[in-house]
Amino acid sequence: QVQVEESGGGSVQAGESLRLSCTGSALAFDDSAMGWFRQSAGKLREGVACVSGMTGKTYYADSVKGRATISLDKDTAYLQMNALEPEDTAMYYCAVERDCYPGRWGPDDFRYWGQGTQVTVSS
Repeated sequence: QVQVEESGGGSVQAGESLRLSCTGSALAFDDSAMGWFRQSAGKLREGVACVSGMTGKTYYADSVKGRATISLDKDTAYLQMNALEPEDTAMYYCAVERDCYPGRWGPDDFRYWGQGTQVTVSS
């Protein structure tokens, strides 16, 4: 059973930064892909960023390009978010899958999910 757990959410002011962390069982991180997703009230879950453990390539949603950095360090995945905006307010989820690449890193492409961590950005 792959277990995934997020941490690092919180309440911040617009313009500030947060770093989200994701830890999981060793199996989850054996060249696996890590994805970060978010879901705000009344909206569908959307992809934020993904990193392929096989290739090291990273992918970002247009809405966070230039403000977000996804990275892997041993058994922990990070999402650094800078210049946060109120529109970034959402529950952020980490997910694990075999790989991710363009056209295949949407929510339906990932099987193993954490419970989420809330990010709230005030103006």
